[in-house]
Amino acid sequence: MKFVLQRCCTTPIFLKQYESSTNAVLKKLGVGLVEIKELNCCGYPLRNFNFNAYILSSAGNLAMAEKENLNIMTVCNCCYGSLKHVDHLMKEDTSIKKETNKSLAKERLKYDGGIEVKHLLEVLYKDIGIEQMREKIVKTFKGLKIAVHYGCHILRPRQIMQFDNPVAPSIFDQLVEITGAESVVWPAKLECCGSPILGTNDELSMDLIEKKVRDAMRSGADYFCVACSYCQIQFDRVQKMLLDKRGGNLHLPSILYTQLLGLCLGIDEETLGIHQNDLDISGIMNFLS
Repeated sequence: MKFVLQRCCTTPIFLKQYESSTNAVLKKLGVGLVEIKELNCCGYPLRNFNFNAYILSSAGNLAMAEKENLNIMTVCNCCYGSLKHVDHLMKEDTSIKKETNKSLAKERLKYDGGIEVKHLLEVLYKDIGIEQMREKIVKTFKGLKIAVHYGCHILRPRQIMQFDNPVAPSIFDQLVEITGAESVVWPAKLECCGSPILGTNDELSMDLIEKKVRDAMRSGADYFCVACSYCQIQFDRVQKMLLDKRGGNLHLPSILYTQLLGLCLGIDEETLGIHQNDLDISGIMNFLS
């Protein structure tokens, strides 16, 4: 099983541990990743400023993956949302497809819609499968309570994403629970993490994180768990900013799903980047049995 990897622009800069843990986990599960050097940004930051450039950015990456005859996979919800949206437009709107391919032709590229866009969680759950993953697990957590955060773009709009039920999702919860951890019920589970307004309205962005931390803590969670670059930056780096600025007792570290699963697969802490998070998550080792 092999996929072209769409690297989120923020991951190699701010979340090297997400890259290293993803590579290690997928290697352990027998999944190969192909990196195409020419792949560019998915176009997500351009969506509300230059829609044509947004389409062209993702379409070019889809075309390069199609040229390799491989599906494309990403670890970021924003990349996933952009690629899925543009893939949908190219398949459903003939005029957009024609104009976009006209531009792509200048780079000797063309997208015919012959591949699928996959999120890391989708690959784990649908392509590898829960049972095959469980066979690879060598350690499990005991007594660990996790607040699962899906993120907005992996679920909505439903007719395009088709990942899970947007109002009552369960896939990520199931993936967390194969590690032995308990996925807790918490009120703000499906609310936005605040990432889209970071840099525009930092106070409101921190307000959203503060609300989610409070709700998750009240539900008894020990950690957040995410599978999105932008969400992790919010729950880790921005939560640290929140603590430094506002103080208080609200504090709930976030662990990437690849780190959580990687520990259960027997991958070492250094490879998983356990000590690279801004908020200390080393205490999670105490729950491993």
